[in-house]
Amino acid sequence: MHETIRIIFRLTPSPIPIESAAQSAAPRMGANQPERDAAACPALSFGVEGSRMAQPPETDRFALNHMAAPQLGLADFFTLAASLGLKGVEIRNDIEGRPILDGTPAGAVREAAREAGVDILTINALQRFNDWTGAREAEAVALADYASAAGARAIVLVPINDGTGRANGERQGNLRIALKALKPILEDRGLAGLVEPLGFEVCSLRSKAEAAHAIAAISGDGTFRLVHDTFHHFLAGEPEVFAEFTGLVHISGVSDPAVAIGDMRDGHRVLVDAADRLGNVNQIEALLARGYAGPLSFEPFAEELRALADPAAALKDSIEFVRARLIARAA
Repeated sequence: MHETIRIIFRLTPSPIPIESAAQSAAPRMGANQPERDAAACPALSFGVEGSRMAQPPETDRFALNHMAAPQLGLADFFTLAASLGLKGVEIRNDIEGRPILDGTPAGAVREAAREAGVDILTINALQRFNDWTGAREAEAVALADYASAAGARAIVLVPINDGTGRANGERQGNLRIALKALKPILEDRGLAGLVEPLGFEVCSLRSKAEAAHAIAAISGDGTFRLVHDTFHHFLAGEPEVFAEFTGLVHISGVSDPAVAIGDMRDGHRVLVDAADRLGNVNQIEALLARGYAGPLSFEPFAEELRALADPAAALKDSIEFVRARLIARAA
């Protein structure tokens, strides 16, 4: 099936950087949609470059998800990213007391990012996106409107993760229905949809191959990409990385030697260091070797990170650890 997917994708247009996608969609955007600053972060783009990357990523290729420091307000989070030399950030709609849940207007988020000199890569996330209902459609439209007004490039799409919708045939059908419905919503606002398979056994979408096949089936290559999450890739046990279909990489590690693989949960996800059990460096190396040229975004969830007095130091150490290992392997 993987070879069939590759043939279909070769016949569709090559991956479009998010800036280009936004510009190509601009004529269809309403007059009330703000102009997107495509030059805000020119070094970052989603997708795969035409030639393979021979060098490890520079520091500015890394990015931060707000879950890396949810104890910080949005402006402080943006400042943290900038202080580390990072250009890309991901904001979330599931952190209590923070934008988006606190009612902060999208324009204020956009201005805070501009002042800090960072680019909003994504809003994370539209949950249960493959359970498409009238309510989900309304939620998707509202989130897409907010993302566009905030200057975000994409929305992360998270599947049902409660044990339902997993039957063979059912899950593939639900996925295609949702992607087909989301496609015009995203395109009309110049946004990309980043599909994130989850490795948990109860998840309705664990396979990146299955997601890529569905994207190809609805001719969605210009709108949708995959999220390669190193934690979920490890749990799913899928050997192939699908670099050519990937638009974003989420990085986190698990260092607890006692937790069984089947028991690993978000709370075990820490910053990547020498004790990492997930093979983060191996995964990133494989993606880069196959031409991945997009952001590498840190998304740890462990509660212990929220108590750090100096998250900048811990994040810097983890970034430098990953880069050093990649540099050593490239030497």
